[in-house]
Amino acid sequence: MQINLKNKNVIVTGASRGIGKSIAELLVSCGANVALQYIRNKNRAEKVKKQLGPKAVLYQCDFSDGLEVGSFFNKVEKDFKRIDVLINNAGIAINSDPDKDDIAWVDDWLQTMDVNLNSVALLCKKAIAHFRKSSGGIIINISSRAAFRGDTRDYMAYAASKAGVVGLTRSIARAYGKEGIKAFLVAPGFVRTGMAQDFIDEYGEDYALENIALDRMTEPEDVAQFVAFLASGLANHATGGTFDINAGSYMH
Repeated sequence: MQINLKNKNVIVTGASRGIGKSIAELLVSCGANVALQYIRNKNRAEKVKKQLGPKAVLYQCDFSDGLEVGSFFNKVEKDFKRIDVLINNAGIAINSDPDKDDIAWVDDWLQTMDVNLNSVALLCKKAIAHFRKSSGGIIINISSRAAFRGDTRDYMAYAASKAGVVGLTRSIARAYGKEGIKAFLVAPGFVRTGMAQDFIDEYGEDYALENIALDRMTEPEDVAQFVAFLASGLANHATGGTFDINAGSYMH
C-alpha cells in the first residue's frame, strides 16, 4: 500500500540522522513537506536537506533550552502556515554511572529530561494549540522499549524520560480526541543508529541481539515505515496506542 501524504506539513525532530532521517526521507517520498529539526551538526543536516530537496526545510534548535523549543515551533508555524503532523523523535541517551558524584549524576538526569521529555511536552502543547485552531492533527511520539521494561543501571534517566512520554501521549489522546487530535506512541527497541552504537560498543552487539525474536536488529527504515502509516491518518482509531517496533524483544 502506497502512503499518500501529498500536501501534508510535518515536523520531524532529530531529523539529521538515524530514525529521524529515515522518517523524513520516507515522508518526503510520500509527498509531505517536512520541517527538519537538528541540534548542532549543521553540515550533516545540510546534506540531508540537499538529498531531500525543496520539500524539506532545516531548523536548528537546542532541545535542552525551553525558550529555543518554543521559538522553533513558532518559526515552523509561521513558515508553513498549517501543521498536520508532529513527530517527536529527537532524544539523547547519556551513559551515567549511579556511582558518580551526586551533582554530575543529577546534571545528566536533568539534561536527559530536558531533551527527551520536557521539549516533547512543550512541542505537544504548542501543537495542540495549533491543531485546535485548525481541523485537528496527529502527534507521534517516539518512546522506547525501555519505558516499559526498564534499562541498565547507566541508562535509568533514559528509561524514566521515555516512560514520561508514555503518560504524556496517552493523556493527549484521551483529552483531545473529540477535537480531532490523535496521539500515538512508537516504542522501538535496539535500532541500528549512531545513538545506539555507544551502547553496543560498551555491551557488545550480542547483548543487543540475544533477546530479539527475529534474525537481525531493527533498522531505522523499519520504524519509519510504521510512522508514515500513522501519519497518514489510516490508524486514527488506534489513538493512544503504543506500537512496539522491537523485533519481538518485548511485548506488553
